[in-house]
Amino acid sequence: MPLLVALLLLALVTAAPCHATKDPVLSGVVVGVVDGDTADIRLQSGMIRVRLHAIDAPERDQPQGAASKAALSKLVYGKNVDVEPIEQDRYDRLVARLWLDGLDVNAEMLKLGQAWVYRRYADDPAYCAYEKAARDLGRGLWLLPAAQRAAPWEWRRRKTLQGRYTDYSNESVAACVASLGR
Repeated sequence: MPLLVALLLLALVTAAPCHATKDPVLSGVVVGVVDGDTADIRLQSGMIRVRLHAIDAPERDQPQGAASKAALSKLVYGKNVDVEPIEQDRYDRLVARLWLDGLDVNAEMLKLGQAWVYRRYADDPAYCAYEKAARDLGRGLWLLPAAQRAAPWEWRRRKTLQGRYTDYSNESVAACVASLGR
């Protein structure tokens, strides 16, 4: 009998999705991708728009915007995902971490070079390491010339910045971590 209980416990542990938190998780199907950091998900209770937590992908009118959207679509479109809620933003989107069979989709977008760590909202230092690795490997947006690699939070303020963007090309992981939440 103890062997049966141990096997059942093992089955439960290995079958559970690997999430960073024990908070409630919602499950649904991705039915639309708006851009590289926003997806529409059909839950059992209805539709929600989800903004991926801690990352910021190029805007649609920005260089690499279409490629970032395509990368997120390839990862999750039409697939069952788990949604780990973080908060609701001012646009009534659910800010969340997306999980696909135990894969942190938000982190994967960084690893693919399809998004930046959204330093103002990020809280996971590992995300800085993922962005740096993508930079070092020249993945995704990090292949673009420096003049075309404006961080989305600066791109949205391009009129006031007058084309003066921060060059993150050589930022260390430590500098990125130090900027989280600011």
